[in-house]
Amino acid sequence: MAKILIIDDEEQLRKLLARIIALEGYEVAEAADCAGGLRMLRRYEPDVVLCDVKLPDGNGVEMVGRIKQAMPSAEVILLTAYGNIPDGVQAIKNGAFDYITKGDDNNKILPLLSRATEKAQMQRRLARLEDKLSEEHSFDHIIGSSEALRSAVALARKVAVTDTSVLLTGETGTGKEVFAQAIHHASPRAKGAFVAVNCSAFSKELLESELFGHRAGSFTGATKDKKGLFEEADKGTLFLDEIGNLPPHLQSKLLTAIQGGRIFRVGSNTPVAVDIRLICATNRDLFGMVARGGEFREDLLYRINTIHIDLPPLRQRREDILPLAEMFLKRYATKYNKPIEGFDQAAVREMDEYPWAGNIRELQHTVEKAVIMSDGRRITPATLLLRPAPEVVQAPAFSTLEEMERGMIGQAIARYAGNLTEVARQLGITRQTLYNKIKRYGL
Repeated sequence: MAKILIIDDEEQLRKLLARIIALEGYEVAEAADCAGGLRMLRRYEPDVVLCDVKLPDGNGVEMVGRIKQAMPSAEVILLTAYGNIPDGVQAIKNGAFDYITKGDDNNKILPLLSRATEKAQMQRRLARLEDKLSEEHSFDHIIGSSEALRSAVALARKVAVTDTSVLLTGETGTGKEVFAQAIHHASPRAKGAFVAVNCSAFSKELLESELFGHRAGSFTGATKDKKGLFEEADKGTLFLDEIGNLPPHLQSKLLTAIQGGRIFRVGSNTPVAVDIRLICATNRDLFGMVARGGEFREDLLYRINTIHIDLPPLRQRREDILPLAEMFLKRYATKYNKPIEGFDQAAVREMDEYPWAGNIRELQHTVEKAVIMSDGRRITPATLLLRPAPEVVQAPAFSTLEEMERGMIGQAIARYAGNLTEVARQLGITRQTLYNKIKRYGL
């Protein structure tokens, strides 16, 4: 049932209005002045406040701001015996839902209440969803007690309340986006959008349009103007994952956007102002890319690397493996309606000894698969289906740099089962460079 608070010093009118509103199914509370209204506001938490303009201890127009400050989700409708335009304009500026004249507008009150109540309740639902989202992405939900993780969380908490750029580094699957989300939701920009884009997921032509938007007709298929992700993230946070894969010409355009606080859509010379907090992530060595002849712009690196947080791989925080696995087990046992209680000791031992090259993401997928495969109360090694740990091979001695390079490339091709994209990524070279070297060495 929606709650209505009436603040009016005319007792007879207040009681009549309360009776009419109560007959429509609303729950009604009353107050005779500003002080009583504010006390009732905190105790009663109404959806809508009907407030007289002239009160014994204050002015209703000013009261709107005090009500909205104390309870932002509440809507305020001002009632006045003698309406005037300046008061009405100021009331709306202060956040009033509407401003109506007593007597003449009595037939408007009930429909107006219905609309105001609907808006107030929708705002409360949105606020609850935002609170739930913030809680889910809070630092408190980052699982782990290892010293390496605690240090990373402590630094992230410290930087979250600022507006500075952050660079998150670490192997694939270490939770870089989880940290980015936590930083955003602990920041003053938490009410703004969190917009994430993987720079390796698009072609360089499409990525430029995704980031900066485009004008209609700027290229084939651009039938209408489109806002880019920079604009979508305005007043919020833009998270650029795999920033090391950003093409050189977009590195330059990104640097211009960061320095000037404005972007240019593809096909347009008109600047668009943007206000974003930038968080970047990569599993590549950007400093090494800078040193190797400018694969990554040095000036851009220093712009995005104001604060550097390196996330440890799972093999360096083994005490966190079981708590993470138990969290995933609870999630997927609920999702798939499986009565699984935990892991047996042999499964725990296998997880602890496994290298987890894919880190937390690999652990998550492994537990999900185990839950699906399991028919018992506990997860066993048979349902974990972990691959044997890769054998450590002693690197052979090389007499020349070319032999060393040929050997490293050959080992990487074997290690990643011919996945040349991953081989190039791990070696820190482009696919074209890798192809040229494979041809040169006859691999």
